[in-house]
Amino acid sequence: MTASKHTVPATPPHRALRRLLPYYHPYRWQVAVGLTSVVVAALLASLVPTLLQRGVDAIRAGADRGTILQLGILMVATALASGGLRFVMRLLLNGVSRHIETDLRHDLFARLVTLDAAWYARWRTGDVMARLTNDLSAVRMGAGPAVMYLVNTIAGALFAMIMMLRISPSLTAIALLPMLGLPVLMLRLGRRVHERFERVQAQFGHLTTRAQENLAGVRVVRAYRQEEAETARFSALGEAYLAANMQLATLSGIMNPGFALLAGLAGAVTIGIGGRLLIDGAVTVGGYVAFGIYLTQLTWPLIALGWTTNLLQRAAASMIRILEILDAQPLAVADAGTAGFPAPAAAERAPAGRAVEFRGVSFRYPAPADETAVATTPTRWVLRDISFYLPAGGTLAIVGATGSGKSALLDLIPRLFDPQVGEVFVDGIDVRALPLATLRAEIGYVPQEALLFSESIGDNVGYGLDTPDAAHLHAAAGIAQLRDTITALPDGLDTRLGERGINLSGGQKQRAALARALARHPRIVLLDDALSAVDTQTEAAILHELRTALRGRTAVITSHRASAVREADHILVLDHGRIVEQGTHDQLVALGGRFTQLLQRQQLLESIEAA
Repeated sequence: MTASKHTVPATPPHRALRRLLPYYHPYRWQVAVGLTSVVVAALLASLVPTLLQRGVDAIRAGADRGTILQLGILMVATALASGGLRFVMRLLLNGVSRHIETDLRHDLFARLVTLDAAWYARWRTGDVMARLTNDLSAVRMGAGPAVMYLVNTIAGALFAMIMMLRISPSLTAIALLPMLGLPVLMLRLGRRVHERFERVQAQFGHLTTRAQENLAGVRVVRAYRQEEAETARFSALGEAYLAANMQLATLSGIMNPGFALLAGLAGAVTIGIGGRLLIDGAVTVGGYVAFGIYLTQLTWPLIALGWTTNLLQRAAASMIRILEILDAQPLAVADAGTAGFPAPAAAERAPAGRAVEFRGVSFRYPAPADETAVATTPTRWVLRDISFYLPAGGTLAIVGATGSGKSALLDLIPRLFDPQVGEVFVDGIDVRALPLATLRAEIGYVPQEALLFSESIGDNVGYGLDTPDAAHLHAAAGIAQLRDTITALPDGLDTRLGERGINLSGGQKQRAALARALARHPRIVLLDDALSAVDTQTEAAILHELRTALRGRTAVITSHRASAVREADHILVLDHGRIVEQGTHDQLVALGGRFTQLLQRQQLLESIEAA
């Protein structure tokens, strides 16, 4: 069972496929013309053996050349028209399936960007990627080719049987007798195809996750000399994926020959009993020849029915997996806010910052789902009874050892998570009452891990801005001490970065993330140990520039360096999620408590590094 099983209950296959119907609506005319082409093409194809029957019987009856030529020309014209319509049906219906695939992909991505961090904690990247790739392809095959061939199968079989009944009702009944095993075969194998395809997709998710983790962490793998071990793990997952595929292929290998066997039995009946009817004069030579062709035409739809059933079962299995994302809701943060920040009076100038307040906040991360249960035991409290008030334009610093809850506290302000106990206020408004877009538009956030996109460095610094200009971006880069880095790059702001900014150092990436936050001119700035990867000298230069840039704005800064918080208006010292000390820098130093210990430890480390 994958993590996705913990998100939403499974949808029955027929309901999953029914959810595709709205995606057909924008292309209803293409679908109508395409399906009409299918039916008419099948009808025309069914006329060719009848024309052949008339030709054979006419030759035996001694008809003139003109009659035979007319029948021949009519047969060729009918075949050409049928072929042209089959081209139209493929062009339209396969094209519609590509559009549906694109629309589904857009909807999936739009849903993914609305889900919260708690939801992503329960999902592996490979599972999500499998749904965006293999599952979408399977749904496309079900939405286009499967529907096209299903209609073609039904129409072709219906027209063929009508023509066969016209030739000999008794022979038709006997020839179709072996086909009674068809529903039994479909029912017995269809569900197994569905289950085994789900297993294949799950194994593909495991394989993709492993590959993604290794590609992202290739430096760690090499540093620890784990190339062979990771190759062995990937090979094991590949073998499991192969085994699941082979089981599915075995089932498909049974289904299609099974349909062909039933059709072959029908052919044997036709040769034996039909030949006897021909000898007795109950069927003409032309009728006997046409009946054999109709039976052949009926054989292909029967074989295609097995393939179509396979496609639809795969599409249903994949659509169920896709719906697990489309129907997913944020697990910890719901965007139900309707309030807004009050507009300032016309005569008043809006303050640059926003007041931030925590009232009795306690928080723990949602329990991650494992492979066998919906939830594990509750996680420990990360924050406990946190209360403080930061006035608009003030600077709050939060210090503490690793794991003390600094990052978790910052995550609650932009509502990456919501606290289980207590409230968080911005300008006196509970953040839960604010639309997420309204709240986050006020905030410039620099997380611990600086994520850069595979775009130009200018695009990264201007990320989120409607109309960024070079002067604006250079100004933000100057505050973050990134200007020299940009100048040294071959194309300046237009220099394209590698994946996750791999061609920048850790410190440069942090400074780029800081510049991105400042370029928005946010009212609230959150810096989560944002200078941990830069040296002390660069940190001092950045802090000097920040004091000017943040003047009038509200700032919350976490840091493991006590020197980074020296100029803060107020400092909180966290230990195991609780506030153990608070005050200004001088007050905490005079107190001689936990903050002093952190400061002395930092000074000792700096002296060792200097030596």
